[in-house]
Amino acid sequence: MDGPGTGGLDGPEALASWYDAHARPLHHYLARRAGTQVADDLVADVFLVAWERRASFDPGRAGPRAWLYGIATNLLLRHRRTEETRLRAWARDGARRSTQDEVAHRATESVDADVRVRRMAEAISGLRAEERDVLLLVAWAGLTTAEISEALGVREQTVRTRLHRARTKLRTKEALDG
Repeated sequence: MDGPGTGGLDGPEALASWYDAHARPLHHYLARRAGTQVADDLVADVFLVAWERRASFDPGRAGPRAWLYGIATNLLLRHRRTEETRLRAWARDGARRSTQDEVAHRATESVDADVRVRRMAEAISGLRAEERDVLLLVAWAGLTTAEISEALGVREQTVRTRLHRARTKLRTKEALDG
């Protein structure tokens, strides 16, 4: 089924198979990064780009999952300002508020959680874009450092360094705020 220069993505059936296997987790990851409506468009764009660039896919270098997440991450760069604005708003306004009729201890837990979410969102929005990408690819997409390395086109040691720096900054921020 693989044609020359197509890297295993040579027909509509192969694209449909990749879509079936990867669209849902990609959408989940993108929705957490940019919101559901943006994720709807980005998932479609990921597979459009994958189809258009199928000749560049090298299964010996990276698997479809890492390649597709790389495309997704690059498409997210176009939405960086929206993401940063959204995280700042989240940090300012907090996560979903509990309803008034919740039990007192649930309300207290919710307020504490809101504070933690705001602080974490603020800390994440303060990370360098490269650190945020690596952190969220690990936390929200479940990619390994090797997969992130392939997805972003950087050395695995660079991924580990960025992840370490992001985690250190978040821990430092938590310690200062806590």
